[in-house]
Amino acid sequence: MSMISLIKSREILDSRGNPTIEVDVTVNNHKYTAAVPSGASTGTHEALELRDQNSKRYGGKGVLKAVNNVEKKLAPLLIGKVNCIQQKKIDDLMLKADGTSNKSKLGANAILGVSLACARAGAGESGKELYQYVHSLLPTKTNSKISLPRPFFNVINGGMHAGNSLPFQEFMISPQAKTFREALRIGAEVYHTLKGIIAKKYGKLATNVGDEGGFAPPIRTAEEGLELLIKAINKSGYSGKVDIAMDCAASEFYKNGSYYAPKKMTSGQLVNYYLKLLKKYPIISIEDPFEQEDFQSYAKLRKRSEKSGIQIVGDDLTVTNVDRIKTAIQEKSCNCLLLKVNQIGTLTEALQAVALAYSAGWKVMVSHRSGETEDTFIADLAVGIGCGMIKSGAPCRGERTAKYNRLLRIEEELNK
Repeated sequence: MSMISLIKSREILDSRGNPTIEVDVTVNNHKYTAAVPSGASTGTHEALELRDQNSKRYGGKGVLKAVNNVEKKLAPLLIGKVNCIQQKKIDDLMLKADGTSNKSKLGANAILGVSLACARAGAGESGKELYQYVHSLLPTKTNSKISLPRPFFNVINGGMHAGNSLPFQEFMISPQAKTFREALRIGAEVYHTLKGIIAKKYGKLATNVGDEGGFAPPIRTAEEGLELLIKAINKSGYSGKVDIAMDCAASEFYKNGSYYAPKKMTSGQLVNYYLKLLKKYPIISIEDPFEQEDFQSYAKLRKRSEKSGIQIVGDDLTVTNVDRIKTAIQEKSCNCLLLKVNQIGTLTEALQAVALAYSAGWKVMVSHRSGETEDTFIADLAVGIGCGMIKSGAPCRGERTAKYNRLLRIEEELNK
């Protein structure tokens, strides 16, 4: 029996230098560890990330309360009582102990740390790679296959991820390639070419990178960012071989019923603006084009862009939450779910969200957070659910490249 014998937790730092939580789960004298990321641009419906609010430590951002909840509240529920391969039972016990709709009692960060560490333990004790184990946890009706994802590299930052005046949060490049290794190489080459272009036009200071490794040049409009990407793609020799994606994070530039992008617009005007961009640039994906309650405007854009094959991605709109996803399905708001496990707080709930999205004919894109750790769980998650897409930032910064390098190793293993 692979009973859980010990659960420990600690406060560590994420990639922004803020505290986050790490959890160890011990089974049969084997220790399995998981760390929890943290977002900067967060939807109001996300599960609660518990912070200490003690201004004398880390500016109030400490997570010692969450650490204590792991060791004093969650550990006694599980130690000696459950087998580590009982993922749903483990997650259900923690959800029952919390008893709130947004995990505000014990903290989604505390619960998720245990959930992911237990998944690692389940994989290890089952003699499986993590992506194989994740695949085995998917609902049986989910007809996905283990596969490598296509990477989406965030190479120009704006919004909450940068200090410039660009309202849109992320401009991504996504190479068309036969292998992940080739896609990673192309992405890195375009990234470095883009760096040179930005340095020449705006000066070397403009090549300092944001939270997710992308550059933050002093630009204000989407067109300026898109033109920089096109120039970098062409100069790298990959014209027609690299697509573009955007994460608008529109909730961040929505105020008093209007969008400031940067020009003041109504939702209808913003729909038309996106359609113009789609005609001019090789954009294949737009994430969070409207604020997080505007299901109807999402639906209008999805319908009017249907012939182009564009994917409309819900992030702040859906927050990996089954109830929010059901509403988006009913309203026909999206055709792709952005999957962030820390938005919902347990692996079981995240996989339920995946199954629901697939059943509606949606695609799924696995995503990192702006405050990341060196943990590579989401790389295995993307492979295990067979979603075909992952965004983990630019091909830069160790917490980002850790995921991409893990995918290189998985690709080697799958090709044996």
